[in-house]
Amino acid sequence: MRLHELAPMGGSVKKRKRVGRGMASGLGKTSGKGNKGQNARSGGGVRPGFEGGQMPFQRRVPKRGFNNIFKKRYAILNVSRLNIFEDGAEVNISKLLDLGVVNQEYDGLKILGSGDINKKLKVTAAKFSKSAVKKIEAVGGKVDIG
Repeated sequence: MRLHELAPMGGSVKKRKRVGRGMASGLGKTSGKGNKGQNARSGGGVRPGFEGGQMPFQRRVPKRGFNNIFKKRYAILNVSRLNIFEDGAEVNISKLLDLGVVNQEYDGLKILGSGDINKKLKVTAAKFSKSAVKKIEAVGGKVDIG
């Protein structure tokens, strides 16, 4: 196969609509826009969501809830997942991202206390639950908030 032999898959390329090229083309004279009216004019048509003066759907439906733009979101991890590290290792968000244990950093890492830990680790995170701190320190590990 050579570069000049390359061609798109059959049916993947559509011919563009050539309007205003005579009556025989089927798109002559009014060019498929019909006769007069708002949609026949250049720049014609209505904005998205406009319903001809009727109360638009966006304003008709009831609004609920609130999005707090200051809310902090944390990557959450249970202490049981920390057993993948070697004894004495330092654990932080970047190492967890590299291993694929956490898929996004968000506003930091929060360690929760579900499960058991049996490795002595130095864990650095933005937040810890009280039970997570107890479990990490019970096996001789260190907790670093940062």
